[in-house]
This record gives sequence, C-alpha cells and structure tokens, in this order.
Amino acid sequence: MKKLLFLIAFIFISVNTIAQTVYREIDGPSGEKRQLKIQVPRNYEANVDTMYPVIVVLDGDYLFEPVAGIADYYAYWDEMPDAIVVGINQINDKDQDFNCDEINGLPVESGAAFFEFITYDLFNFLDNNYRTVPFRTIIGHGESANFLNFYLFQETPFFNAYISLSPSFTEKMELRLKEQFTDLETPIFYSLTTAEEDRKSSRNSIGALHKSLEAINNDNFNYNYNYYKGKSHYELVNHALPTAFEKVYKVYKPIDLKEYKEKLLAYDEGTAMDYVVKKYDSIKSLYKIDKQIRINDFNAIEAALKKAEDWETFKLLGKLALEEYPDAMLGKYYMGIHYENIGEPKKAIKAYSAAFAMEEIGRLKKDDMLHYVELIKADFGIK
Repeated sequence: MKKLLFLIAFIFISVNTIAQTVYREIDGPSGEKRQLKIQVPRNYEANVDTMYPVIVVLDGDYLFEPVAGIADYYAYWDEMPDAIVVGINQINDKDQDFNCDEINGLPVESGAAFFEFITYDLFNFLDNNYRTVPFRTIIGHGESANFLNFYLFQETPFFNAYISLSPSFTEKMELRLKEQFTDLETPIFYSLTTAEEDRKSSRNSIGALHKSLEAINNDNFNYNYNYYKGKSHYELVNHALPTAFEKVYKVYKPIDLKEYKEKLLAYDEGTAMDYVVKKYDSIKSLYKIDKQIRINDFNAIEAALKKAEDWETFKLLGKLALEEYPDAMLGKYYMGIHYENIGEPKKAIKAYSAAFAMEEIGRLKKDDMLHYVELIKADFGIK
C-alpha cells in the first residue's frame, strides 16, 4: 500500500513538474476547425499569478516539437522566460493559408483570412484561456517563414520577435523588409537563417537580403543572421532555433562571466547595482515580465562592489535585497558588510545577528552569520 501511495505521489509530482502539451480545436478563418498544439510551462497550474509570453509556431504539424523542446529546455535553466508555445497544424491547409497575390506578393482571400485568424481568433482564444503577456514570438519555415513577415507591416507590429527559417520570399518582400526595419519605432527581434545546401533560390535571396539588413543602423532593430555550412533546408532548423532564442532573450539571461567582466565591471553610468537594476527594468520593458532579481545577479553585484571597495552602496543593496527577498537573510547580510567596512562593528553584529534569524538563501547559511559575528568580535575586541 505504501509503495502504491509513493508511486501515485511520484506520478503527480512528475506530471506537475514537466511541460505539458494539450490539443485544442478552435474555429478557423472559414468556420472550419483548426487544430492547435499548446505547451504550457512547468508548474503552470501551481504558479497561478504568473503571466507568460506566447510563441506561435506555424507549420506546427512538424515544427512545434523542436520549438517546444528548446523553449522548455532554456526556460528550465532560466536562459529565457517560461512561455506558452502554440503550434498551428497546417498539414492540409498550407496552400490556402499562405495564399498571396502573384503580382504584389500580399495575402489575398484565404491567405488574408488566415492572417486575421492569428491576430483575432487565435489570440482571443489564448488571451481568454491562458495567462498571457503581450510579448509574442512567431516562427516559420519556408513558406511560413515568409508569411510571418506580414505581421511586421501593421502600424504596430503584432509580434515582437520573428524567427524566419529559410524563407521562400513572395514578390517585393525583400524591399518591404528593408524599408520596414529602417524605420522601426519599437524594438523588434528578427532572426534570418539559411544554409549551404538550402534551396538555391532561397539561399540566394536570403543572402542578398542579409547584406541589406546588416547595413541598417536602427537601435530598435535587433538582428540575427545564421548561415550553416553543410546543412540542408530541413537540417538547419534544429541548429538555428537555439541561436535565435539566445538572441531574442539575451537581455533576460542571468549575468555570466562575460557580461560581468565586459559590462557590469565596465559600467560607467553608476554603480554595479545600478547596472543590474537597469537590466531588470529592460527585462520588464522588453518582455513585459516583472522578473525577480536572481540570487546569481545579486552575487555579481556583491563581487563587483567588493572589488571596487564600494562599501556605501552595500547599504542600498541591502535595502534592495530586502524588497526582493523580504524573508531571507540576504538584505541583512549586505547591511552587515556595509557597517563592518565603514567601522561600525556593533551595527554590523546587529545586522548579521538579524540575518541569522531569517531564512537561508543561495550560498548563505545561518552558521555563516554566526561566523561573521565572531570574527568582528575578535577583530574589534568586543565581548
């Protein structure tokens, strides 16, 4: 009986700690049923107050699984936010969905209807049934990689990030893209990919477009281009997706050694703490996510402030840590560092003692706080 209960508990925990895919049907552009694959993040049901960006995958009948897998993997390591991934099954509908005028290259009839299906029907369904934030990514391959570009030409582009894998361009698309990216007024992430063994027509047109795009000087245009030697039209997908996600969520990622050395230590517009606060303001502005400052990034600030012997800022850092983690010892620990290094040992002892009574966090343990108290007493001759 105990073994059975353990197995049930294990299954329950496992189900709630892995990303889950569900299948839904909604009314399509002509009233027909359209099939969706939807992956919600791990612990989606438990984190009832958390909102999520949305990734729409065209050609979802085959492209959904690699996208969903990479999104789940990167989110697990906090390299990107948890996201709701939505694949649209188009195995029998591609010709109708991507129907474009042969002269001007724009969606017509069933293509125009599918264009509006995504912006209205699909997102009405998603926004009404899931907890979403208005940071949206769209991904396509071949014809669908061309089609996703049309959302850029709205007065306010509907998607924030576009991952275009070996697009087969319709008429005038390259010119339209160049003009659009030159005049962008809001941040857009755009990833373009081809390969050595890609379809010749696609490879040549993508290469020509790349030469135009890499010359654009617009801070709102966040551009990423990938070219893979020895890879085909189909093989490039699994190579390009991780790189594209890395570029889209570059600002979101935790501070690594490279960012610490090249940006945080070199920051000349304030302190290391100011750099990190600005980083998280950018995360909120770009991705519409109110992200709690990571312990990893607090550690980076601590290391930089110690290196600069900036003991005054530790007091401000302590206040920030108490705001982010009010029940944990991190804030009082920073207060202790501040007082210890400005020559106020009694206040430092009080701060470390207060930290001892709070929750352990990261590398900080209660024994550490007692150790710091004893060291100060020994150094300053306090009994």
